[in-house]
Amino acid sequence: MTTQSTPPAEVDVAALPLETKAELFAGKNFWATVDVPDAGIESVQVADGPHGLRKATGDELGLNEAAPATCFPPAVAVGNSWSTDAARQVGAAIAVEARALGVDIVLGPGVNIKRTPLCGRNFEYYSEDPLLAGTLGAAHVEAQQGGGVGASVKHFAANNQETERMRVDAQIDERTLREIYLPAFERVVRENRAATVMASYNKINGTHATENPWLLTEVLREQWGFDGLVMSDWGAVEDPVASVAAGLDLQMPGPASASASAIVDAVRSGDLAEADLDRAVASVLALRRWSAGRGGDFDVDAHHAIAREVAASCAVLLKNDGDVLPLRPETSVAVIGEFARTPRFQGGGSSRVNPTRVEGAWETIRSRVGDGAVFAAGFTLDGSGDAESLRSEAVAAARNAVVAVVFAGLADDDESEGFDRDRLSLPEDQVELIRAVAAAAPRTVVVLSHGGVVTLEGWHDDVDAVLDGFLLGQAGGAALVDLIYGASNPSGRLSETIPTSLESTSAYLNFPGDHREVRYGEGVFVGYRAYQTVGTLVRYPFGHGLSYTTFGTTDLAAEATGPVSARVTATVTNTGTREGRQVVQLYVGAPAGPVHRPRRELRAFTSVTLAPGQSEQVSFELDSRAFAYWDVDDAQWVVPAGRYRIEIGDNARDIVAAAEVELDGNEPVRALTRKSSIDEWLDHPVIGGDLLAEELAKLLPEKEAAMMRANPAVLRLMGSMPADKALTMFGADDAVPALDELAARTR
Repeated sequence: MTTQSTPPAEVDVAALPLETKAELFAGKNFWATVDVPDAGIESVQVADGPHGLRKATGDELGLNEAAPATCFPPAVAVGNSWSTDAARQVGAAIAVEARALGVDIVLGPGVNIKRTPLCGRNFEYYSEDPLLAGTLGAAHVEAQQGGGVGASVKHFAANNQETERMRVDAQIDERTLREIYLPAFERVVRENRAATVMASYNKINGTHATENPWLLTEVLREQWGFDGLVMSDWGAVEDPVASVAAGLDLQMPGPASASASAIVDAVRSGDLAEADLDRAVASVLALRRWSAGRGGDFDVDAHHAIAREVAASCAVLLKNDGDVLPLRPETSVAVIGEFARTPRFQGGGSSRVNPTRVEGAWETIRSRVGDGAVFAAGFTLDGSGDAESLRSEAVAAARNAVVAVVFAGLADDDESEGFDRDRLSLPEDQVELIRAVAAAAPRTVVVLSHGGVVTLEGWHDDVDAVLDGFLLGQAGGAALVDLIYGASNPSGRLSETIPTSLESTSAYLNFPGDHREVRYGEGVFVGYRAYQTVGTLVRYPFGHGLSYTTFGTTDLAAEATGPVSARVTATVTNTGTREGRQVVQLYVGAPAGPVHRPRRELRAFTSVTLAPGQSEQVSFELDSRAFAYWDVDDAQWVVPAGRYRIEIGDNARDIVAAAEVELDGNEPVRALTRKSSIDEWLDHPVIGGDLLAEELAKLLPEKEAAMMRANPAVLRLMGSMPADKALTMFGADDAVPALDELAARTR
């Protein structure tokens, strides 16, 4: 039963001693805020997440010992579910376990964008697309906080690599930040009022995230309306005084006596406004409301069942030639690969959970089919042993079975928080194993376990089916078997592209940077936005995933509901022979405009579960953000007028239905000056075109005026030139002041 405590008493922050306020800025230890018993201030307990609790029980860091907790599928898997229901199930269950273990704030979810598949922490993030990441992150936060436990959306912002993560300077233009790297955070903040936001280690355009007033105050608080607490990532504070002034509220971990002393000195010297410190302290004290629900217990078996159910919705069936899957129980099967016996189900680092139990695929298959299955390790996880002997044993088992199922992937040491990967391929001994087994077995299925994307090159065409689990949590082995034997129907879709090579990835030339500086030179063309725009060959596109049934999309219709909004409807039908879940993906393609834009961008999605022959109409309300780009000149979202493509895709490459909608847009009408370019003058709706040519002709000498009237296109030759310089070149210096009179018409 949950213990209900008395709501925390109000504390007069201004009346607290300066030294006490400075101490409250930093944590008490690794996992708690400072308590001040005499003032009625108790600690707030935090713990790592986001796919399960890591409540330290041994060493303070908790990397070696942690209380048992359910390891749910990590964000990499939930991202592939494209299911807000799955995200909510995980968030709600984590809240129950957090309350039972006395945790008030769980550090997660992570909504950073997968800029490159090499990032060592990609398993903690949802997607390469900000809409998908933000929608799933918001659902997780909604359910977790609805269960009485605060969330900490992280890592804010542009934490897209582990290489030099404490010092790297991410050089990103504002449009790219606004369109790609900030929207997922914005959605969680605006829609779900996350209790806390965690500032990242890295710099952004020369300033540490923890000391960045533009990020923490102007954008987060003033523009998005965030009213919660901003905490640092563990060890991310470099200058506590600058951090308080910028908008940081809590330095973690503690204690940090040096920070407290520096803050006291800065306030007394006038270098730090005490009002900024008071704001931070008030935010820390407000966290205490999350401690009111501590207590109770959790049903270990029920939560394991949730983990299994969610995991089954996350795996992606990439290939299924000849409908080799699902297997029949009576089919003779050779189970090959150490991952079947020793499952890889989570990533390394601060999110590592001590699971309540672990279900592997081999034990589940053996209990399901008995003597109809044999096992061969095929390889070792650490590369030791006689690779040739292990491979020979596996080939012999495959030759004597109807189907060989090879469990391959990346081991714990191959990827983790703290370092980035340097390749996309599977270990060479596993590639050789897959090819050898495929040559010997009548049919071959490959089941993958890994955190970051791996390429399938070198063996993909040799096998009949590929089921990609990524990392599925403690019940992932059993969930994979449910899918292999058809107890569950695969419904996952890729939340990131599987490229053919590292060199073809969009950030290849700009990752991980040089001299502790990384340029985001690809701009908004991240992942599928780049691949689909330039036609890059990929193995499997963003959004791809097969099912044991089939679906059709008809009756697509789109209509404008305002100058910058539209309504879209379509009918989805299960055209196959068994029940299944279809992920309906809506992409928007923008007309030509003043900025380069991707060929298509995901702007909405939903899931429908349908019986064979069943149809359902889906509808989407698209607001202005579905059509907008970030205008850096006017610092606002702008929708150009024109016709927009509305596309329903099986994935980002394969479009199954398309329509168009005409929008009036909301482009700002900018006032002109004598320094505006000729192109800006010509394109202006008030004074542009033929009218401008005629007005300018009045200002020019007779010869030049006659030339302009005869050939108005001559102005385009000077398109990028400021208008006053253009008049000077035409020999009309005295007419330059008249430009001010023309410009006045545009105000």
